[in-house]
Amino acid sequence: MDLLSLTEQNSGYDNLEKMQVADLLRSINNEDKTVALAVEQALPEVDQLVQKVIDVFKGGGRLFYIGSGTSGRLGIVDASECPPTYGVPHGLVIGIIAGGDGAIRKAVEGAEDDTQQGFADLEDFLINEKDIVIGISASGSTPYVAHALKKCHENGIVTGCIVCNSGSTVASWADYAIEVLTGPEFVTGSTRMKAGTAQKMVLNMITTAAMVGYGRVEGNKMVHMNLSNSKLVERGIRMIMEKTGLSRVESEALLMKNDNSVVKALESFRTS
Repeated sequence: MDLLSLTEQNSGYDNLEKMQVADLLRSINNEDKTVALAVEQALPEVDQLVQKVIDVFKGGGRLFYIGSGTSGRLGIVDASECPPTYGVPHGLVIGIIAGGDGAIRKAVEGAEDDTQQGFADLEDFLINEKDIVIGISASGSTPYVAHALKKCHENGIVTGCIVCNSGSTVASWADYAIEVLTGPEFVTGSTRMKAGTAQKMVLNMITTAAMVGYGRVEGNKMVHMNLSNSKLVERGIRMIMEKTGLSRVESEALLMKNDNSVVKALESFRTS
C-alpha cells in the first residue's frame, strides 16, 4: 500500500470551519454522489463473492462479518437485519466487532490493533470450513481484521473483504476481495463518511442478493419476514391479497390461521 493510502489523503476541501452550513451540506452531498460510481466499478467482484455466499448457505455454512469501529458496526447492522427481514436463524449471518459488543456503542482502546483476538472471536462461534468470513476495513490495514483473515486462510476457511484502498493487507488474505476506491474523505481520514457509505451499499448487495439466491424472496416480496409489528402484519396481508386474489378479510384470516407466516399462508392456499 502507498505510504499515504487513498482513505488518508488530504480532503479536496479546506477551511471547513469558515463555510456556511448550506455549502458544507452541498459539498458533502457532491462527494456522496461519487460513492455509487465507485461501487459500480467493483460489481464483478461483488458478484463472485455473492455466488460464493449462496453456495455456503446451501452447504449448511454461515456468513461472518468481522471489523472494527464503523466497519464492525456496519457488519453487525447488516447481520442483525437478516432474521427479521428474511426469516433466517440468527446464527446464519453473524457480525463481530473488535472489542466485543461494548464497542458497538463506545470505542474500545487498542482493540483494532490486536492481532490475536480476531480469530479467537471467530473460534467462539466454532468457525469451520463450511463458513465464509468477510473482513470489513476501510483502510484495509486493520490488524484485528487482517490477522483474522490470515488465520482463516491457514485453516481452510473461505475469506472475502470490503476495503476502500487498493493492494491492502486485508485484501491480500481474501479469496474474494472487494476494493471500492472512494478516495479522500470530506473531512480528512473520516472514513465513516464515503467509505462507510460504500461499505453499507456493498453489504446491502451481498445479503440481499444472497438471500434471493437462497430462496428467501418470492417475486419481489419478503415472504419469509417476521411479522413483528402492526406495520409488517399489514404488509403481510397485502402480500397474500396480491398473491391469492383473496379479500382483505380472507387474507387476514388465512394469515392468522398460519401463525402469522406469509409463506405458510401462501403454501396453505396453494395446496387447498
